[in-house]
Amino acid sequence: MTDPLDARLRTLRGRLLRQRPLRSGSLLMTMLGDAIAPRGGRVTLGSLIELAEPLGLPERLVRTSVARLAQDGWLAARRSGRTSEYALTPVGRRRFAAATRRIYGVRPHSWNRRWTLIILAPQSQAQRRERLREELHWLGFGQFAPDVFGHPSFDSAEVRLRLAEAGVGNRVTLLEAKSEAAREDRRLVRCGWDLAELARAYRRFVAAFAPLATALRAGVVPSPEVAFMARTLLIHEYRRIHLRDPALPDVLLPGDWVGTTAFNLCRELYRALYRAAERHLTLHARSLDGVLPAASCEARRRFSRPGSARLRSDSRD
Repeated sequence: MTDPLDARLRTLRGRLLRQRPLRSGSLLMTMLGDAIAPRGGRVTLGSLIELAEPLGLPERLVRTSVARLAQDGWLAARRSGRTSEYALTPVGRRRFAAATRRIYGVRPHSWNRRWTLIILAPQSQAQRRERLREELHWLGFGQFAPDVFGHPSFDSAEVRLRLAEAGVGNRVTLLEAKSEAAREDRRLVRCGWDLAELARAYRRFVAAFAPLATALRAGVVPSPEVAFMARTLLIHEYRRIHLRDPALPDVLLPGDWVGTTAFNLCRELYRALYRAAERHLTLHARSLDGVLPAASCEARRRFSRPGSARLRSDSRD
């Protein structure tokens, strides 16, 4: 490739690979959720292999990872002659939709000073209790005691819905409570979440991707392939951190929270890269029916809000 961003991007990819080898299944999950789900949710295996190759994933790993995702219920396969296509299952669509709301959404800024508490039923089977704990951690709940979890932003109806969707909602007690003072709120935060480790991860993200922002602000225009590569790596690294972020309101976070800086950087880069990356998908991604349909309106609005863009964005519709 001759794109001016190529050297910067390959350096970034190499550094990420050295720091933590990219698991092929995890990177394909990023591609499916960010690029394929908004464009019909179906893609040929050959397209996935072609899209993944510049990201350092060989064909063998792509085939193995796709087969594993199908075995786990995320994807369903069908064939036409010698061509295989994989489509998101209903379960896969629900899971991606839940992750999408968290990755591309804005965390709450205001707070009514009320906590949603969840107590696990003591008679639950060990396997079910572990499944509940995993789901609550994924939703961003902090663990205050072995069987007590809490979060300041979820309301009880929303929690009930999320747990029901996951099939684990019938063995918990939900309570809404308010602490006596702000110092108690801060104590709960210290007990439930490791914000220091989360901040370190966000700082590494900002350090890794700030050079790309500098190049785009200087007027560098990426090719469609480089834009797709950059957007995929951007979201892959951001989501692995952000899905561990409990999305606490401002009053419960340290001053000058670095997560806000990381969100703004990710949003700006994503909007700047969006349309060029979509052109790459249109050129190289296929389903059994041909070219993928256009991205959904919801996808085109990801990270966008009035007055948010600082980079020169080509994401206009």
